[in-house]
Amino acid sequence: MNESKKIPVSRKLAYGCGAGGSNVVSTVFASFLLSYYTDSALIGAAAVASMMVICRVFDGITDFIMGGIVDKTHTKLGKARPWLILAGPLMLLGMALIFRVNPEWAEKTKIIYAYITYIFVNCIVYTIVGVAHTALLARMTRDPKDRNTTSTFSSLMNGIVGLVVSTAVAAVYTQVGWANTGIILGVVACVLIMIPGLFCVETVGVDEKVEVEGPGAPAPKSDVPMMEQLKAVLKNRYFWIALVLGVIILLINANSVAFQIYYCNIVLNNPMVLVQLMAFGQAPGLVMLLFMPYISNKFSKRLFLVGCGIILAIGFLITGLAGANVNMLLAGTVIRSLGISPMFAGLYAFCADSADYGEWKTGIRSEGFMASSQSIGSKIGMGLGQALPAFLLAMAGYDAMAEVQPDKVVNIVRFGFGWLGMILAVLLIIGILLMDVEKYMPEIRKSVGEKKPPMGK
Repeated sequence: MNESKKIPVSRKLAYGCGAGGSNVVSTVFASFLLSYYTDSALIGAAAVASMMVICRVFDGITDFIMGGIVDKTHTKLGKARPWLILAGPLMLLGMALIFRVNPEWAEKTKIIYAYITYIFVNCIVYTIVGVAHTALLARMTRDPKDRNTTSTFSSLMNGIVGLVVSTAVAAVYTQVGWANTGIILGVVACVLIMIPGLFCVETVGVDEKVEVEGPGAPAPKSDVPMMEQLKAVLKNRYFWIALVLGVIILLINANSVAFQIYYCNIVLNNPMVLVQLMAFGQAPGLVMLLFMPYISNKFSKRLFLVGCGIILAIGFLITGLAGANVNMLLAGTVIRSLGISPMFAGLYAFCADSADYGEWKTGIRSEGFMASSQSIGSKIGMGLGQALPAFLLAMAGYDAMAEVQPDKVVNIVRFGFGWLGMILAVLLIIGILLMDVEKYMPEIRKSVGEKKPPMGK
C-alpha cells in the first residue's frame, strides 16, 4: 500500500469520533467523578484521592501490556482497529456500573466497589481505547502534514463532544439520576469508539517484511520479540517527552475542571455558573484548532503549541486574580480554552512522528508501545488531576455536609483553579520546547518511507 497516501475526509472524521468517545469518559471523570464520589456516594475525599493515586500504578502496567499487545496483533483489519471495536461494548458495561455506588452501603463496601469499577473502566477499557486509537494514527499515513490535519479533526470532535457532555450531564443526572446517566453516556461512548475501528484503514507497516538482507539484517518486524520492541521504545527520548507532556496536559485540564464545581459552590456561592464555565472552557478552543493545520504545516507544531502554552498561562493568571468576579473568571476561562484545546491534537501527531523516529533509529517499528506513552501520560495526568484536588480539599478540611466551608478551603480552591494551572502551563511550555522531533521528519520520510535500512543510533 501507499503509506503516504492522503487520508479521505470521511476517515478523518471517523478517526475523530474515537477521540470523542474517549472524551465522553474523560470529561465526565474530570468534571463529575470526584464530586459524585464525595457528595453523592458519600465516600471520604482522602479515600477517593488514595484510590486514584494507587490506580495509577496499575495503569502504567496495563498501558505497557496493551502497547505490546497492539504491536503483536495481526488481523485483516490491522493492529489497532480490532481493539477499538472490542472496547466500545466494554466501555458501555463499565459506565453502566461505575455510577452505582449506594451511599447507604458500609464505607468499606463502597470503597471496594469504587476500586473495582474504576480500575475496570480507567485502567483496562480506557487503556485499550487510548493505546489503540493513538497507534491507529501512526498506521493510517506517514505524511506528517496529513497527520496534523487528522489529529486536528480528532481534537475538534474531542472538543465538540466534551462541550456537549460537560454542559448536558448536569441537566441529565438531575432528571434521571447518576445510574441512568452512566448508561446513556456508555451508549454514546460505545458507538463513537467503534466508528474508527469499523471505518478507518491501516496502511503503514502492512507489509512488515524488512527488505535489508544479509547476516546483519534485522529480523522481520512481526518476529521482533516484545521485550526488544519495548527496549527500543524506551531508548527513544521522544517516548519520554511525549509521556511527560501527556501528564502535564491532562493534569492541567483535569485539575481545573475538577475544581470548577467547588469554585462555583464555595467561592462564588452560585452553582449555576458551572454551566457557563464548562461552555466557555470548551467552545473557544475549537476555533483555535482551525488554525493548527496551517501554522503547523507552514512552520511547526512546536512553534504553534508554544504560543498556545503562553496563552494558557495568561488565562490561568487572569483566573487566579478573578476571585468572585464572574466576568473576569469567564474571560480567563475563554483564554485558557484557546491555549489548552490544541495541545491534545499536537500530542497525537507528536506520538505518530515519534513512532517513525524510533523505526528510523532502530529498524523496529512499535506504534503500540509508542502510543502507550500518550495513554500512560494522559491517565497519570487525569488521575493526578482528580487526586490532587481531593488531597488539597482533604488537607484544608473540606466537609461535604457543612453549609459553610472554612477560609482555608476557599483559599485552596482559588489556588487550585488559578495559580496552580499557571505554574503547570510554564512547565508545559518547557516540555514542548524539548519535543523537536519534527526536524528529523524530512529525512525519516525519505529513508523509512522508501524502505531503506535504518539509520542506526
